[in-house]
Amino acid sequence: MARRPEGDKRRKILEAAVSVFAQKGYFTARISDIASSAGVADGTIYLYFKNKEDIIASLFAQVIEIHMARAKAEIANVRTPREKLLAIARHQLTALSERRDVAILFQTELRQATLMSRISAKELRGYFDLLSGVVEEGQKQGVFRRDFPRSLVVQSFFGALDELVTAWILSPTHYNLVDLAEPVTELFLGGLAPRGGKK
Repeated sequence: MARRPEGDKRRKILEAAVSVFAQKGYFTARISDIASSAGVADGTIYLYFKNKEDIIASLFAQVIEIHMARAKAEIANVRTPREKLLAIARHQLTALSERRDVAILFQTELRQATLMSRISAKELRGYFDLLSGVVEEGQKQGVFRRDFPRSLVVQSFFGALDELVTAWILSPTHYNLVDLAEPVTELFLGGLAPRGGKK
């Protein structure tokens, strides 16, 4: 029988962790709960992860990696900064709407403590750099206002999308989160347009 790649077991543990964290809550879940759900011994977890924080950090990195790959691929196929911002928005919302359990974990459980800020800084840096590059391009071309600091634009755009995800998971009604990518981008870009109208 062919031996299963070690990466398969790691992915299995991560999948189990999402389920356990969603059911029990990140802070009350135990390593043994994750091991049981994954069908492995407790000690096996520590062959791949240092602790629970390492597991959740790996989950976060995985989501960001998928989103970044999709966003970069989409950006490569569009020309204007406006279209690039829309592509980034669409893929951020897609990455989380595809896994509601992951979205709940990131948007609610981890906001109850400082854990998110500790695990997310490194992973989000590449995302913010991508956004910043698009904003800089738009400002240089004169299609975005130059009097707004890029860091403010990046943080505001991310914050708007982040709030949409939170509202989506807390809403009692079901709707397509990705459908909001275009209107929120257009709303945001209305404030970025140079005085005198869009170009």
